[in-house]
Amino acid sequence: MPLRFLYNILINIAWFGLKVIALFNAKIKLFVQGRKNTFPLLEEKLNKTDKTIWMHVASLGEFEQGLPILERLRSKYPEHKLVLSFFSPSGYEVKKNTSVADVVVYLPMDSNSKVKHFLNIVNPRLAIFVKYEVWPNYLYHLKKRNVPTILVSAIFSGRQIYFKSFGGFMRRSLKKFDHYFVQDEKSKKLLESIGIKNSSVGGDTRLDRVSEILQRNNQLDFMDRFKNNQLCLVAGSTWPEDEKILIDHINNTTEKIKFVIAPHEIKASHIDKITLALKKTTVRYSELGDQNLKEIDILIIDTIGLLTKIYSYANIAYVGGGFATGLHNTMEPAVFGIPIIIGPQFGGFKEAEDLVNAGGIIPVSSQDSFDNLMGDLLNNPISIKKIGDINADYINSNKGASELIMKHISNIL
Repeated sequence: MPLRFLYNILINIAWFGLKVIALFNAKIKLFVQGRKNTFPLLEEKLNKTDKTIWMHVASLGEFEQGLPILERLRSKYPEHKLVLSFFSPSGYEVKKNTSVADVVVYLPMDSNSKVKHFLNIVNPRLAIFVKYEVWPNYLYHLKKRNVPTILVSAIFSGRQIYFKSFGGFMRRSLKKFDHYFVQDEKSKKLLESIGIKNSSVGGDTRLDRVSEILQRNNQLDFMDRFKNNQLCLVAGSTWPEDEKILIDHINNTTEKIKFVIAPHEIKASHIDKITLALKKTTVRYSELGDQNLKEIDILIIDTIGLLTKIYSYANIAYVGGGFATGLHNTMEPAVFGIPIIIGPQFGGFKEAEDLVNAGGIIPVSSQDSFDNLMGDLLNNPISIKKIGDINADYINSNKGASELIMKHISNIL
């Protein structure tokens, strides 16, 4: 039995299973129900005469990597319509109203019939996949239609199926891209080991994205009032494992420093739990009012969308997820040239690995190691500046991937 035929059977079984799970799981329900709107949305927004460029991303992280390309495409090719697809609800539901694309949809499942329907409507002049997204049927039919297809900000590991003896089917699918823009030399060499020569080392497009943050207005009136020219630690995207260490430190430190905590989970019950555990003066963003913030020790951010600007006020940043769930974005604080503290699990996050090795990001594994590190930093302002400069220099010296990709695209369109 040909593997592609078997793959199609498995995809259809998986789709049926997801529809059953959706009856009991809210996130999977979004995944299933949202896809019912994909074809109607496309048919409403696109005409057969439109010239389109299609970008597919998995979720929010990949969207951030694709965003510098989308913005440049919008500027350089205004006569083209941009179609953006997401695989995950956690990406689509947050960015479905973004103005950077003309149409934003869930990606239909990778079955033959849905792929053909999708491509018939979109009819892309160019297809761009971001980082890890390799869908055999989409790539098969794009190749069959002679649609130029590129993979951007890709990063590969020898653990992936493409490089295993049993990975022939996925390896053949991977080879259908016309060009690969990879983040590092290691990825390029891995591709070469399976006969793929048409790759370029361009780095991570997210570095272009975060470098642009410095050009924006990052001023926040409430942060000016809260910080009041004092030292400030901003803890972003924290999880309970991170918060336990932060709360213990905050409650026991005698250092004169302000704290901002921006939890990943902002449900009222979780915010209540954090607030009750803190023993110093605390205020939530949603309850700021006209309070005298100079006298407040801790600010809890119980909303989304402000963290990047808040990082601009930090002297030290803590980025959550490194104890259990997966490290969050360390590049957003890094661009502001400040030391970054993370949990011990950062393997597989290239920029974190690079900056841990360089000394700009410092991992901690326990309460004691966090407390000791904070003491060392706060007692050595020169060290704070020196460590922060490592992070700013890394961003500055590694940006430019988007321009390399756009130069390639200009030879296609």
